[in-house]
Formats: sequence, structure tokens, C-alpha cells
Amino acid sequence: MLLETNGEDEEKWLAEGVAGLQHNAFFMHRALDSNNLRDALKYSAQMLSELRTSRLSPHKYYELYMRAFDELRKLEMFFKEETKRGSSVIDLYELVQHSGNILPRLYLLCTIGSVYIKSKEAPSKDILKDIVEMCRGIQNPVRGLFLRSYLSQISRDKLLDIGSEYEGDGDGVIDAVEFVLQNFTEMNKLWVRMHYQGPVREKEKRVKERSELRDLVGKNLHVLSQIDGVDLDMYKEIVLPRVLEQVVNCKDELAQHYLMDCIIQVFPDEYHLQTLELLLGACPQLQPTVDILTVLSQLMDRLSNYAASSPEVLPEFLQVEAFAKLSTYIGKVIDSQTEMPTFGTIGLYVSLLAFTLRVHPDRLDYVDQVLGACVKKISGKPKIEDSKATKQIVALLSAPVEKYNDIDTALKLSNYPRIMDHLDNATKKIMAVVIIQSTMNNNICISTADKVEALFGLIKGLIKDMDVTLDELDEEDFQEEQNSVARLIHMLYNDDPGEMLEIICTVRKHVLLGGPKRLAFTVPPLIFSALKLVRRLQGQEKDVDGEDVNATPKKIFQILNQTIEALSSVPSPELALRLYLQCAEAANDCDLEPIAYEFFTQAFILYEEEVADSKAQVTAIHLIIGTLQRMNVFGVENRDTLTHKATGYSAKLLKKPDQCSAVYACSHLFWVDDQDGIKDGERVLLCLKRALKIANAAQQMANVAKGSSGPVTLFVEILNKYLYFFEKGNPQITSSAINGLIELIMTEMQSDNSISVPSADAFFSSTLRYIQYQKQKGGSIGEKFELIKV
Repeated sequence: MLLETNGEDEEKWLAEGVAGLQHNAFFMHRALDSNNLRDALKYSAQMLSELRTSRLSPHKYYELYMRAFDELRKLEMFFKEETKRGSSVIDLYELVQHSGNILPRLYLLCTIGSVYIKSKEAPSKDILKDIVEMCRGIQNPVRGLFLRSYLSQISRDKLLDIGSEYEGDGDGVIDAVEFVLQNFTEMNKLWVRMHYQGPVREKEKRVKERSELRDLVGKNLHVLSQIDGVDLDMYKEIVLPRVLEQVVNCKDELAQHYLMDCIIQVFPDEYHLQTLELLLGACPQLQPTVDILTVLSQLMDRLSNYAASSPEVLPEFLQVEAFAKLSTYIGKVIDSQTEMPTFGTIGLYVSLLAFTLRVHPDRLDYVDQVLGACVKKISGKPKIEDSKATKQIVALLSAPVEKYNDIDTALKLSNYPRIMDHLDNATKKIMAVVIIQSTMNNNICISTADKVEALFGLIKGLIKDMDVTLDELDEEDFQEEQNSVARLIHMLYNDDPGEMLEIICTVRKHVLLGGPKRLAFTVPPLIFSALKLVRRLQGQEKDVDGEDVNATPKKIFQILNQTIEALSSVPSPELALRLYLQCAEAANDCDLEPIAYEFFTQAFILYEEEVADSKAQVTAIHLIIGTLQRMNVFGVENRDTLTHKATGYSAKLLKKPDQCSAVYACSHLFWVDDQDGIKDGERVLLCLKRALKIANAAQQMANVAKGSSGPVTLFVEILNKYLYFFEKGNPQITSSAINGLIELIMTEMQSDNSISVPSADAFFSSTLRYIQYQKQKGGSIGEKFELIKV
């Protein structure tokens, strides 16, 4: 309620002030129209007396000031006309100083002073010096700031600049600079004084009011930057030292931050570059509460843009040693501001790194220096848990990766992993994902074991258990993270087999430390990466004498066997079995019979001891049969042993239909087209008869259980196997056996107990059509199929 009352009161006071101003302005206009100088001065002074109020906030006072400003422009025009009519401008200058109150007197003095300078009857510098000195008579901060702002406004086009019509008076540009600097100094003092006026409870209100007035002070620096005569030497010797002296000495947080920002924004980039040490030297002297991060970030951003504007300016950066100076003074700023939060410290190095990557992208040593300096400053602090600081570290680590689009470059930075050590485990994982995505998106190949070691050190948050238990992680997120690691493993490659083996061993070392839950994701890509190497080395059966480091298939298979064994801790027997079979097939291609046999033995052991689920058993036995069928490395004894085991396990599956399909699949183990030695027609027939017997048993069980016979699908599948081997020329498969099977199927389908299944009927119809098609072919095939009755 108090705020509302104050707001209403202020509106009332503003209305009263505007009314008084307009009332006196009306009579001033009448006096101006009648060329009555005395009344014009009288009513203008009364009008300006409204600006003496202390009851308005800066925002409301500005409204009143702008109305007075408009009226003063009209008064200035009147003074010009008076001088043209013969009135002495000197007399007018003296006359306005007889006004009773100092504030109206000084506004009038500034107004006539403008006319006085234009008349050139006295040196411009003397008039401006006189006015700026007399303005010290107003010590109320708000009134003084607006008065000096008015002085700055009316004097801007009358400064002694190069090309100015007033050039030549006094010492020219130096006088103009001195005037602006003096006005700036006094305005800043008034502005800072506002902080100490009024009760403590209104501190926030005063800060807000000061923020509203800051542009009045900053305009002086803008005026200085617009003076053409202020060259680099004058800026370096006079302007910047004087401005910085005022900034440092005022010891005010708001003023220091704003004025440093103004200096950076209004003066040219080349001036900043050439006076970098002077500008940076003021930073450690600022108040500890000043947001120095923003100030220096803006400075480095401007310098970066300046460097990017033209390649021709880059030598200037090297000449003035910009990087070294920035790095040194950032360290001094951090040391001087002992209360600076960690995110502020890291943020300064983020900005310095951004500057380095834009200005000196080819200098990796500079980049590493920045990271090293940051590590040094935060090393004494506890583990970072502040979210702001964490974001800054992520930004620091992401910058080199994003700039070079090459994690290979980041791996050359010795301080890169030291920075990552300061992240919490959750953020280490986020950063690891960023690194992996960069590697994948830019198709970067990591080609040495040392680089792989460094890379896996950076992404250890994803490949090993930290202090967070896996149960706390979201399953979907965990799978996505591990899949990204798996994709990364495929990006590790070297043409040299020995180096590639070292890479595989390095990855294996890290992967096996990842805990059982990760192995199911990370072991398969490692296995397939090693198998690619084996394919490249096909034909090398023996290690080269005395060279243990040589990559040979035997050595790699030994590593693979040990690696797959680790999956037993998961446990993931189905996956391990698949990988054993993949290795067996690769050993077959390398003509390494003992190794291939060992992998099959391991697969059968897993099947016997670990694969318990009936569906998983069906899948596993078909995988074993399919792989064994393609093997050509085994001698008769080993092959018989393995095929015997496969057929034995097929017949022991839980469900009859599964037994049937597995047993007739085993028939292919005894008849392989591309190998003359494996064409055992009798054993093929034996498998098919055994499958048929199991199918009959399944049919009878269905009849007992459901009161009706089951579908004839199994019989049709067996029929297709008979046809396959009949067509391939197996002498044991006769047309009479096929005719008997067709008759059996048709009998089953026509029986009263049978259930019509559309898919089974369609399957049988397609099979019969195939027989008809083969008959129509003619030739030897046609003759063979003519014996089959359809």
C-alpha cells in the first residue's frame, strides 16, 4: 500500500511540476514574442526552478527535464536573434548570472554559453572551462547529473576537434578532451554519491535509480570516442589512463562494471589491442563484487571478432602478445578476488579458450596452457557440484572438440583429462557422450593404442561403474550410452595388424573392467573388430619366431576365447554361444581345425550347462546346426563327433515340433553340395525318417490332448526336405517314399479329426505346384519328378 501511495504522490508531484513549468513557459513565450529580454530571463528562470525538486525519481525527473530542454532550445534561438539585433553576447552571458537560484542560473549559462561559443567572440575552451567549473555548484546527484548532461549535449558540436569550425583555439583537441574528461569525472562522482544517500532499507531502490541514470555518465565516453583528434597515442597517454583512474578510484561496484563495459564497447578494437596491458591492469583493482567475468568476456569477444575481420590484423595480436597478457591478467584477477565463485573462475578460462581458438586455432600449446591454468586454479577446491560451474567445465571441454571437429586433436592436450577429473560422475557421462558423438559425426578414426588409451580415459564415465549403482540408472538411457560405446569401438582402426592388435588389447582391458551389465553391449563389437583383423590375416597359421608382438590368427583367437568367457559373469549364455560360433566360422576360414573345434566345444558346453529356456535352446541348436553345416575344416572324426552331438541335442528338445524341425535340419549336416566328401545319403534318410517319426508322435499327442489331430505343417516341411534331397540326387530318397509322404499328408488333411489351418493348406498346395513345375521343365529333372504322383 505504501508503494502505491508513493507512486500516486510522485505522479501528483510530477503533474504539479509540469503545470508550473508550462505556466512559466507560457509567459516566457510571450516575452520572447515581444522581444522582452528581461521578462524572458525572469520567466525562464522561474520555469527552470521546477527542476530544483528532490521529490521525483530519476525516471519522473527525466520527463520534467525533457520538457524544460525543449523550452531551452527556443530560448537559445531567441539569444541568437538578440545577438543579430546588436545585443552583446558578453552582456547576455553576464546578465543570466544574476538569476537568484543557482540551478536556473547554470541552465541559462549553458544555453547562452552555446551562443557565445558560436559567436567566436571568446575562445571556446575558456567558455567551456568556465561553465564546467561553475556546474560544481550543484551537488545534488540527480539535479547535477541532468545539468551536466545538458552541458554535454549543447557542447558536443562545439568541441575543438579536427575539422571543427572552432579548431585553432587554444591547444585544440587536448582542450576538448580535457573538458569532456572533467565533466565525466564530476558526473561519475555525483552518480556514485547516490549510493550513499538515504536509509539502508532503500538500497535496492537506489540501485534501480542509479541504473536508470547510468547512460548520462556513459555518454561522455561516447563523446570522447567520437572526437576525431583522439588518435591512438592520445588515447593511450591521456584518455584511457584518466578514465581508468576514475573507474578504479570510485570503488563502486555498479559504476566500475558499467564504465568498464562502456570503455570496451565505445572505443575501437585496435585501441583495445594496443592498450591491452593498461586496460587489463585495472581489472585486479576492481571491487571483488564486480562481475569481471562479463567484462573480460566482452573484451575477448570483441578482440576475437576483430581478429576474424581480416587476416592482416593477426600479426598485431602476436606483436602485442595478446594471449600471454590475457592469460597473465586473468590469473591476477582470480588471485585478487578470493571470493570469486568457482563458476566465475572457470568462466574466465572458457572465454580465454574461445578467444584462443578463434585467434590462434593453430596453436595447440596455447589451448593446453589455458586448460592447464584452469586446472591449477581449481585444483585446490573440492569436487565441483555447483551446476553453474559444471556447465562451464562442459563448455571448456566441448570447445576444442567443436572447433577442430576432431577428438584426435583433443587427445593431444595433456590437460584435457585433468579438467574432466573435476566433473561429477553424471557430468562425466554427459561429456563422454559428447566426445563419442563428435567422433561418430565427423567419422574420425582413432588409429593408435596410445590414443585409444587416452580416449577411453576420457569416456570412463560410460565404460566402468562409478559411485552410482546401475540400479539407479534409467534402463533406456543406459542402453543408449552403451550402444554409443559399442559404435565407438568400430571407429578404432589401423592398417598395421600389430598396432590393430594393440588397440584391441587396450579396448579389451577397459571393457572387461566395465562390470557385468555392460559386457553384453561392449564385448560383441570388440569380438567383431578382432574378427575383422583375423580375416585380414587369413593364411598366417604360425607366430613368427621371436616376435611375440606379431598379430597372428592363433594369438587373436586365444584373446577372443578369454574375452567371450567373461560373458559368463553377465550371465548371457545365448550371446556367448553366438560369439563362439562366429569365432568358429572365422577359424574355419583360416584353416585352423583345433581352434574351430575348441570354439564348438565351448558352444556345446554353454548349451548344456547355461541355456535353460526352451525357446533359447531351439534358437541355439539351429545356430549350431547352421554354422556346423558351413564348416569344411574338420576331419571325419571331429565332424562326426560334432554332428552326433547336434543331432542328439536336437532330439532332446522339450517340444515335439521343435524336435522335429531340428532333426530334419540336421539332415543338411550329411549332405553339403560344395563338398564332395560329405554326401552321406543314408544318414540323411535316417534324419528325415526320425523327423517323420517325431512328427507322427506330435500328431498323436495333439489327438489325445485336443480330441483332434494337429496341423500337417510338420509333414509338409519334411516333404520339402525330401524333395530337396531328391532333386540334389540323393539315391536314398526315392519317389516312392515321397509318394507315400504325400499320400499320408492328404489322408491326414481329409480325416474327420483334422483341423484345417489355412497356412498349412497353402504351404502344401505350393509344394504340389512346385512338383508340377519341375515336371513341366522336362529333361532329366522332369523325368525324375514324373515318378511323383500328384
